[in-house]
Amino acid sequence: MNKRFKPIAALLSALLLAGLLAACGGKASPGDTESGTSAPGTDSATNETPKEVKITLLVDNTQDSVNSANAYIEGFKKINPHITIELETRPGGSEGDNIVKTRLATGDMADVFFYNSGSLMQALSPEQNLLDLTNEPFQANVLDSFKSTVTYNGKVYGAPIASTTAGGWFYNKKVYEDLGLNVPKTWAELIANNEKIKAAGITPVIGTFKDSWTSQLVVLADYYNVQAQVPTFAEDFTAHKATNAGTPAMLRSFEKLQELHDKDFFNKDFLATTYDAGLKMLAEGKGAHYPMLSFATPALLQNFPDQIEQIGFFAQPGDDASQNGLTVWMPGAAYIYKESKHIEEAKQFVAYVASVEGTKAAAAVSKPTGPYVIEGATVPDDVPTLVKEMLPYFENNRTAPALEFVSPIKGPSLEQITVEVGAGIKSAVEGAEAYDRDVEKQAKQLGLEGW
Repeated sequence: MNKRFKPIAALLSALLLAGLLAACGGKASPGDTESGTSAPGTDSATNETPKEVKITLLVDNTQDSVNSANAYIEGFKKINPHITIELETRPGGSEGDNIVKTRLATGDMADVFFYNSGSLMQALSPEQNLLDLTNEPFQANVLDSFKSTVTYNGKVYGAPIASTTAGGWFYNKKVYEDLGLNVPKTWAELIANNEKIKAAGITPVIGTFKDSWTSQLVVLADYYNVQAQVPTFAEDFTAHKATNAGTPAMLRSFEKLQELHDKDFFNKDFLATTYDAGLKMLAEGKGAHYPMLSFATPALLQNFPDQIEQIGFFAQPGDDASQNGLTVWMPGAAYIYKESKHIEEAKQFVAYVASVEGTKAAAAVSKPTGPYVIEGATVPDDVPTLVKEMLPYFENNRTAPALEFVSPIKGPSLEQITVEVGAGIKSAVEGAEAYDRDVEKQAKQLGLEGW
């Protein structure tokens, strides 16, 4: 098995907790500046006017990603006025993955691009396409738990672009209050809540499969429950000693998605509904639950500020209330294209993104959805209540990293497979078997032992 991806659940939980406690303490790091005059990568040793340079930045086209990118650009421009950053966008999901890979393969990549950490980063041929950032000074302030997710063959290729994120279920508190419901701690309790919500004429579960990446959340957010039952699954899966279809705990994740379809819990037009429309349904109480990453919080806050305190968040339940916990996603990363013609300027920008000052700039337009992985970066006190509802999971060591952060394997077709399972086209078993076939090609391309 590839040593760089041995399971790190305990270490990750400990480091996230440490980040959380630092956030609560509100201590600034020695390098934290308010004026921006000493940001990483700036040069005040000469009075000469620096040469004007333009670099490009590629990010996904979600509202929150664009807002955060613009905040980084504006903050960086204040302390590096000679460097202009041109923002480019791409779609999310598998379409966006293909665009990133195509642009790298054709030599048409932006100087800097924001993309996933973990297994998807592994598929970018890092040594061939990405600049080695291992020895950059800013890495001293990045937690090791994050570095492991952007490391390939011992070299670090990325810098964090946001806070940690959780996978779970948003819920409308007013719907819960009106129907006398309690936050579920088991899957059976969640199903019972859905039955009561459906009987009241409200959509129990919002499906937004028009944006196919959103179809994966029920399966992916269940990983805390998988590792609670099979602590060695990530290692065994990576070594091809365990499969999705052949591991009952993992198959159960697909079965949960199938059950939502079989019980007719999704909105009628879920195959044509978009992510943005789903957020609107949730905020307006037309849908009671939305399985989603907590990174949706800033978009909810910006678009539905009057409803934000009526929205809560809970971990996807398993079958044992005593093992209730939260699946955690590490932040995405900023990468530098290896063939960029403006390497030094790109390094300066990435250093700013990974600084405390950079996190403050982004937090002003996009509230964090969990602890940061940068030393000294703190969670603001004015985050929505739903973010605070997640913190006890971190405080009580009831978190586990999503599978893609403890195994390099994530098949490219998972979102299409989960659309099919959620739509009743494939059964849970057929979906799990299809995903086992889907990951095989990637595992072989990565040269993993056992494949």
